[in-house]
Amino acid sequence: MKKGLSKRTIKVLVTIAAAVTAAVIGIHHNPLADQHEENIKKIIACLMIMGAVGIFYRFYDKLVSLPVELWQSRQLIWKLAKNDFKNRYAGSYLGRVWAFTQPVVTVLLYWFVFGHVMGQDKLETLAVGVEAPYVLWLTAGLVPWFYFSEAIQNGTTSLLEYSYLVKKVVFKISIIPIVKLLGALFIHIFFVCFMLVVYFVYGYQPSIYLLQLPYYSFCLFFFVLALSYSTCAIVIFFFVFTQIIGLFLQVGMWATPILWNIAMLDGSPVIQKILKINPVFYIVNGYRDAMFAKTWFWQDFYSTSYFWIVTVVFFGIGALIFRRLKVHFADVL
Repeated sequence: MKKGLSKRTIKVLVTIAAAVTAAVIGIHHNPLADQHEENIKKIIACLMIMGAVGIFYRFYDKLVSLPVELWQSRQLIWKLAKNDFKNRYAGSYLGRVWAFTQPVVTVLLYWFVFGHVMGQDKLETLAVGVEAPYVLWLTAGLVPWFYFSEAIQNGTTSLLEYSYLVKKVVFKISIIPIVKLLGALFIHIFFVCFMLVVYFVYGYQPSIYLLQLPYYSFCLFFFVLALSYSTCAIVIFFFVFTQIIGLFLQVGMWATPILWNIAMLDGSPVIQKILKINPVFYIVNGYRDAMFAKTWFWQDFYSTSYFWIVTVVFFGIGALIFRRLKVHFADVL
């Protein structure tokens, strides 16, 4: 960077941040949890942090250049994101209407099938003494999943859609994926508001815990962004990758889980733990906890730590893949 902190200073700050994070994880103690399992979580988390710092030192220039480009182009990104959203439904009033009504229809369809036909229209138990109406519980899972599904697909095909910009020598193509994600975020914000309206209609009162919804939305946005830099680069050379992502989304909707309660697997703790490895589970569960369980995200200490460590690692991997392959984008497109 021409201005600002030096390379050495940034490395020192990252090292200090990693050391503090590892220390906090090591000191954290939950007397109610299995101590052997707690120690395993601490060891894995610290190893992941050490590995991430090592990769950061090794590929410093390639990793830092991407966030620097995004920050320097922040005004252009915002302008392109608004234009992308407008152009997406330009000249199509029904298209704009359908963009907002289709998810609502989907929620109602799932609610009818699982709530009435299959007899699950009851209170879902989230924790001891914490229950929620099925339609609200379902909506709290579908709203973040809708954004994840749309954003990962839009981010993956972003370079293909804006191929004419990729071929321009002077254009920073690294901003294209985040432009598509921000465009989808506008619709997500609308559905978060819709979800809250339904929440209040059911008689729930405004709560300070709802302030966590922007946090979980940011988690969702950053996680999809981290994945998109890998997927958008790979799909240019391996177009069938879009179909693979579509398959993963179909499986992921059931494995997250969105339509059924993971508490149904209380008798299979191993399967529960495997499903909870999915970072999207942290986000979906966070939406539901903020609305119904009235808990703060830092109370689930290890899940929060795990999510951010994995997301930062994915972002680093995505940045490396993107930087490695982008010199060939124009030739292939």
